[in-house]
Amino acid sequence: MGKKILLTFLLVALACSSGWAADVVVGSLNDMTGPTSDVGKDNAAAVREAVAYVNDTGGINGKKIDLRLYDYGYKVPEAITIYKRFKTVDKVTMILGWGTGDTEALSPTVAKDKMPYLSDSFSGHICDPKKSPYNFVYGTDYSTNARAALITWYEEVWQKDPKWAKERAKGKPRLACFYSFPHPYASAPIRALKDQAALLGFEMVPDQDVGLAAIDAKSQVLAAKKHKPHLIWHGNTTNSVAVGVKDAYALQLGADHIVNNWGYDENLVKLAGKAAEGVVGIAVCAFYGLDVPMMDKVKAYGAKVNPGIKPESRTIRAVQGWVKVLLAAEAMKRADKAGKLNGPGIKEAFETLSNYDLAGVANALGRPPITYTSTDHRPGSSVGVYIIKNGTFKHLKTVDLKQRHPDLWPKWLGW
Repeated sequence: MGKKILLTFLLVALACSSGWAADVVVGSLNDMTGPTSDVGKDNAAAVREAVAYVNDTGGINGKKIDLRLYDYGYKVPEAITIYKRFKTVDKVTMILGWGTGDTEALSPTVAKDKMPYLSDSFSGHICDPKKSPYNFVYGTDYSTNARAALITWYEEVWQKDPKWAKERAKGKPRLACFYSFPHPYASAPIRALKDQAALLGFEMVPDQDVGLAAIDAKSQVLAAKKHKPHLIWHGNTTNSVAVGVKDAYALQLGADHIVNNWGYDENLVKLAGKAAEGVVGIAVCAFYGLDVPMMDKVKAYGAKVNPGIKPESRTIRAVQGWVKVLLAAEAMKRADKAGKLNGPGIKEAFETLSNYDLAGVANALGRPPITYTSTDHRPGSSVGVYIIKNGTFKHLKTVDLKQRHPDLWPKWLGW
């Protein structure tokens, strides 16, 4: 027997003796050093933890996930380079993506390559299968989130809170947007937000450009103060959102705040302190440590895989990492069971998820059931909106955009 044949035989025998079939290689693109690493590091750690859990509980129908996780520093050119490595060197079966700029830039390529791409970017622009057939998001898209946050503040705060009684009597509420103009993530929902503002009768005042890595937003707050806004939309990630909220508090802007999901987490409370009180925002799953199904697994595998990370430093970003991995694993299991563990097969498998209960337990990890179709890759229309009260997150309202605007919901696909 030749050496190569003998080596192949030994490798196959080793795989069989370990109980595993051939590995399924999965790529993961993460920001652990760039401007969104404030939310990216915890998410990346959780991806490793969740993959370990999937492998410990049977993998992909007996096939172990071989995770290839890379940090790209939130640089689109680097993301494109890593994608080429995923495809030609690692030969991945699917990819767990990260940022909006790189996800949108790679969308035509992954469609051409038939590479399933489940992203942490919830940009509504990639939810239309006619334009982005191989892109999927696991959280309600940014545009839907922004609409829900605005509706909730308008109905639950503006129309009910006595502090706004005199201003309500004067007329329309005024809205300003604080976000990083150049970044596709931050600007992705602005069109939808302003459209919803028009539907509700808001008056828009000038937007303010706040960098993703901003450590000071006083000039933006003072510029906004001239227009006396009642509400500020924050579209960045947690660190710079905290800066904006604190500076608004210090300079007595007098406005309330609503925040997109990536700027709204446990660290916002720690960083903004008393300025965070009353801030409204979006969560696409349960906050870390809440009493929901599978949270015990999240905690246990955090201690097992990343024992150096203190539990008190974990956030909802870890829970999101688990949701992403578990959803990808389910699609791959379905594709494998159908004998099509490849790009087109995984895409089809995602599109069979109808009212899917994550991990087989009701609302596991606080994620409502997920539905994709071949004509709509938005995973749902129901958005949980929260408010910070006494330093903790309290559920304020759940808004179902499809029920609220049944005539407009189909038209909003791709916004």
